[in-house]
Amino acid sequence: MTSFAAGRMLLTPTDRHGPARVRRLRKLDLVERPDATFDSFDAFADKVADATAAPFSMVNFIDENRQFFAGLHTPAGNRNGRDLGATAAGSSRSGRYMARDHGYCPHVLVRRKALVLEDVCDYPRFAGNPVVDEIGVRSYLGAPLIDRTGIALGTVCAVDTVPRPWGRAGLDTIKSLARELVRQIDHREAPHPL
Repeated sequence: MTSFAAGRMLLTPTDRHGPARVRRLRKLDLVERPDATFDSFDAFADKVADATAAPFSMVNFIDENRQFFAGLHTPAGNRNGRDLGATAAGSSRSGRYMARDHGYCPHVLVRRKALVLEDVCDYPRFAGNPVVDEIGVRSYLGAPLIDRTGIALGTVCAVDTVPRPWGRAGLDTIKSLARELVRQIDHREAPHPL
């Protein structure tokens, strides 16, 4: 998908698997709901922030048109946000959306590989993303959530407002956290009879 924001072209990768992912998210009952169902994802976002020493982290499910932060960690611990998380995700649990062409998670989702951007400004393809100017993101570390059926449901990520030397250790950490969360998601499904 190619779109424009503030006069600049955004290169969001084409996602041919959006409809299958949405069906899978619905089957797993992971579409957005205004109740406490997502508290475990908020707790997991807290775990990601602790493991990466990042001020912001998210568990992000992505449909064909937008991103939904099912899990959100901000420095103040405010899930409804008054800071970067608020700008990215809206002002309430039901407002935890971000346009699909904002941020780096859609790239991780389509690539099906972890992405490390120690300083997003070092990468012309990513430096012009709206999250840089509008939200202040300067570094990103994310991995896809690929479930047992092979569908990439979303991402788990950590971000910072300053450049970060995530390095190989950061990459290994985010990939391990993604695998852990996928195991938890897979357990949501009842076992199939033989």
